[in-house]
Amino acid sequence: MFEYITSGVCARKIALDIEDNILKDIEFIGGCEGNLQGISSLVRGMQVEEVIEKLSGIKCGRKSTSCPDQLTKALKTLKSLEQVG
Repeated sequence: MFEYITSGVCARKIALDIEDNILKDIEFIGGCEGNLQGISSLVRGMQVEEVIEKLSGIKCGRKSTSCPDQLTKALKTLKSLEQVG
């Protein structure tokens, strides 16, 4: 399980489990519980690139990011770490 510390959003952390480039499990810690459970449910089973494509750049109000956008940043970070290792 990979954990990503968020920035600029209500959720404090995102825990991810990816297998064969498929998002198997996702948990947001903190934030708007119902909305984040909904996002988690919708993206579970999707390919990493598809999640990044659909959610990257989404903003929350006047903020420059959002929980969905932070999820894409977590996925990009994890992908870059896998390429290094």
